[in-house]
This record gives sequence, C-alpha cells and structure tokens, in this order.
Amino acid sequence: MTVARSAERMNPASTSSNAGANARRSKLAAAAEPPIRPGPGTAAVAMGGAAIDGCITLANSHLRLDVAPALGGGITRFDWRHEGALVPIFRPCAEPRPDTDPNQLACYPLLPYSNRIGNGHFNFSGRAIDVPRNRDDEPLPLHGDGWLGAWQAEEEEPSRVRLTLDRRAGKPYSYRAAQTYLLDGATLVVTLDVENTGRDALPFGLGLHPFLMREADTELSAAAGGLWLCGDDWLPVRHVPAPPAWQFGVAYPMPATMVNNAFTGWSGRTSVMWPKRRLSLTISANTDYYVLYAPPGEDYFCFEPVDHPINAVNLPGGGEAHGMTVLAPGEKLAREFRFTVERTGEAARRSRPRDAAGAKPRARAAAR
Repeated sequence: MTVARSAERMNPASTSSNAGANARRSKLAAAAEPPIRPGPGTAAVAMGGAAIDGCITLANSHLRLDVAPALGGGITRFDWRHEGALVPIFRPCAEPRPDTDPNQLACYPLLPYSNRIGNGHFNFSGRAIDVPRNRDDEPLPLHGDGWLGAWQAEEEEPSRVRLTLDRRAGKPYSYRAAQTYLLDGATLVVTLDVENTGRDALPFGLGLHPFLMREADTELSAAAGGLWLCGDDWLPVRHVPAPPAWQFGVAYPMPATMVNNAFTGWSGRTSVMWPKRRLSLTISANTDYYVLYAPPGEDYFCFEPVDHPINAVNLPGGGEAHGMTVLAPGEKLAREFRFTVERTGEAARRSRPRDAAGAKPRARAAAR
C-alpha cells in the first residue's frame, strides 16, 4: 500500500461553464466509437444527467461513465457497452438532480474515513477528537464529508477527469482531496488522494462505495480471513473468522440474510459474476479490508473496498493499528481502485493454463 508524503499542494480548481459543457460533448462525440445508443433505462441520463450542472461523461469502445462533481464527485452510472447498448454494472441513478441523496448514486468516495465513528468521538495522541454528525437521519458521523461536498473539475479529457475538493476549513479534519476517473480499455481506474492541511497529525482513511447490480443469479468471490461482528448500533464488537456462508472463497450466491460487516485479511482482489448476462467484474484495490452491505430483496449490493474497518479509530490500538494512516500536516495518502468488466467466456479462457504447445486449452445490516 502506498503513502505519498510531501508538502506539495494541489492547484486550485476552476468551476464548470457552459462552454466547458459544450467542449465535453464535443470530446465525447469524437471519442465514442461506435455511437452510443441508449439501452433499456438509459435515456434519462443520456448525457450524464442534464438536470445537474457540470456533469461529465467519459466513454470509450468498452465503457461509459457519468460523473456528477456537484454530488460528492460521485458516479451517476457506470455501464458496459455491448452491441450498441449500455449494460449497467453499477446501479444507475435514474434521475440525478441537485437535491439527489448521495445514497441514490451509483458510487461515491469515502474520505477522510469510512463508515461510522462511535459516539462521534475518539482519542488520538493525548487529544480528545470530536467528529460532528453529518446526516440528519444518522445518529453517528458517517463516511466523512467528501461524499457530501461539491467537487470541482480540474482536468478533463475524453476518457479521464480529475476532481478536487478543498476542505481546509473542516474540523476536526482539514484536508484537500482529489479523485481521478480513468477509462483504460475495459477497466475503470479510480484514484483517491488526500492531504492533511490541518495543524495536527490525524489518522486518515480512504475507500469507495459502489452500488453494484444484484440479480437472482449474482455471485461473489471475495475471500477474507475474518470479519467484525456488529452490535445493535452497527458498530463492531468482536472479530471472528469468516463463517462458512460468508467466506466467499469461490463464487458464492449472494447471501439471503442481511449483511453489513467489515471483512479483514482481504487479498485486494474480488470477482462479481452475472451468469445470465455472461459478464464478470473484477475489483482490485491496494487495501486490506472491504465492507459488504447486502440487503435482501434489493436490486443492488455494496462491495466497498476500504483501508480500515468500521469505527477503526475506537478499536483496540486505534486507527493506525487497523489500516488507517497517520498523516502529519502536509503529508498525503493515495489509494487506487480498479473495476474491470469482461465477458464471462473471455475471462475463463484467460484463466486456463496453456498446454505444452503454448495453446490455451480450454470465491446484521445497516440502512444506507
């Protein structure tokens, strides 16, 4: 895992304009071959969500990504392009608007920490740190404030965009952050980085919160060594080995019961399969944890690659003992997340060994 430490500062971002929006459309038209034709349920956000000012669409011959900087810099949809149609990989946000709840998005960033902090309080380096609630419907601070802020587009290309967020006035976390979205063939690469702009060192953590499409036959392979059991307040109370039904060492059906737990000892690589679609998604990240949120009866589930478990700052040993990184003023932390979409047959052929001639012969839930 990579921690970049320096006093280098990010360049200030500029706001989007009508001219910029027109330029994005021109870039998209030039880059998208063959032309995008809306498939089922895609027409409402055919240009990234017309109701949201400054939305950005990235596209190549394999993928389509719509990003809303004003909505936490989040993704409104992420699709596989197949025979002229758009096949959703993340659950799409049907009608993004300025007042859209972030939990209706397809994905959003988690920073400067993931999930809940018990009692909105922790102790660090002899100091008492209070973290304010950030949602009226949540009794505890949740997911930091990056997902609730308006990000700015700093760099734009047909298949890449870099967004920035200035939280130097934040308390207790004062920081500047950036997230970069890149379409590289059939892979979406998301990079998050954060810089401590405060006066004191604090434990920082990063992650992503994608909402993946869930169908009756969806399977998950996400081997992990253990998990944290949760109490009634959805905070971890005890670490245990992963039970058989939640080991996900091979392709497992999605669990029928509610799950909202932080898994530990993750290899950093996961596969999601949709057999009827003949599609697979490989998720990889330079993190050791993930949070699985799988509410039964929904058309989505959340596989959240993160670098620390829920309430890490209050677990024995503190956040640093559970994956968080202590950043002194001016120091930075960066994480990379990759989402690769493949036709199932293609993935299977690549995974089979070559023969001697070199030919290819033929793994309790909280409301979000």
